[in-house]
Formats: sequence, structure tokens, C-alpha cells
Amino acid sequence: MRYLIIGLGIYGSNLAVDLANMGHEVIGADINPALVEGIKDNISTAYIIDSTDETSLSVLPLKNVDLVIVAIGENFGASIRTVAVLKKLRVPHIFARAIDSLHESILRSFDIDRILTPEQRAAKDLMYEMELGAQIASLKVDEDHYILKFNAPSELQGESYAQGDFVKKYDLKLIAAARPKECRNLLGMKCTELRIMDITSGSDEKVTPGDVLTCLGTEKGFRELFRDLS
Repeated sequence: MRYLIIGLGIYGSNLAVDLANMGHEVIGADINPALVEGIKDNISTAYIIDSTDETSLSVLPLKNVDLVIVAIGENFGASIRTVAVLKKLRVPHIFARAIDSLHESILRSFDIDRILTPEQRAAKDLMYEMELGAQIASLKVDEDHYILKFNAPSELQGESYAQGDFVKKYDLKLIAAARPKECRNLLGMKCTELRIMDITSGSDEKVTPGDVLTCLGTEKGFRELFRDLS
């Protein structure tokens, strides 16, 4: 795919490089020459441009990319104006980063495809991690539901995956469970990778230390689970 990322600060530049490393064509743009200079060798093309100016923005290949991502964060006004100009130019697919609830509310009024809230997501992951004492990754499904992936707490050891009672009582749904398995990499060195387990009704698998659980549920349900296990 072909992406245009406007705003090459820490978030935007990391996103641009990660997408480029995955084989995508990435075009970057920022008003700061130093930021453009720092990334130009790692992505397809980088422009020094004022994205709040319609004439300047029109120079970019807006209609020849699959998605435009406005990654501007701290400059609230520049972010909003850039999205407004993109909508005026009838760019079909836009993602934009929001740094707080007010920023998010204003972006919603533009009816763009998606609003990115990396700071909020990172904070929530850290909150869950501190509460449970295990590394956690989260994905917001809708306003009420999340998918959380976390290391199985020792308190759950011996619980039956097939029955799943240890999460059902919190109105959570167990989507998947993975267990670390020893393997060898391309160099023949020992390594560990996660392998999905059979947790269907006929399975006799039980929770063991090191298992990684993926569950769907509400924030209230996860909070109750973590509180009871703390």
C-alpha cells in the first residue's frame, strides 16, 4: 500500500519507518526541515511543506495514496487545519492523531475514517499492566469493549481452558491461549515462540505459567478480574 504521513515527529517518524520496513511505499511531510532530513533515507519520499496551506498541500500526491495519516500532535491548530484542508480537497481516506479529548471531539466532526489516540492507548496498557503485574496489549473494539492480551496470572494455574469459568464469571470471552514453545531459528540457535493451543470444549488443556491469554470484554469486567487476582 501507499501511505502519506503528515507530521514527522516521534510518533509520525516511527510509524513511517515501520510501514516502510514492512514493504509499503511511504511518503512523509513536515514543516520542519530537520525532521524531513532525518527520515528521508528511510522512506520513499519526504517533503518540507506547510500542511495548513492549501496550495502547498496540493503539491502532495493526495489522490495517489491509499491513506493519508495526519500524525501532528502537539500543534493542535495545525492538526485541525490540515484535516480541514484535506477534507476540502476531497481526500477519501484520512486517519488523524488526537492528543486529548477536545482534540478528538473536534476531529470527529470532520467524519474521517479513524482517530488515533496512541497516548491514551499506551496509558491504558500501562494501567492494566501495573494493576495485573503482567505485560498487556489492548485493542479497543467499540466504546465499551476491549480485546486484551496478557500473561496468565499464577492464580489461574490449573484452570480448565475448555470450561473457561475463570473468565466467564467476569463476562469475558476467552478468544485464544498461547503457550511458549522452544524452537530453533534460522541460525540453529534456541529460541522461544508462542504457539496457539486447542481450547475447544473437548480440550483437556489447563492454564500453566507462561501462557498468554487473549480475551474480549468490558473494562469493568477486566478491572474486576485484575482486582480479584491482585
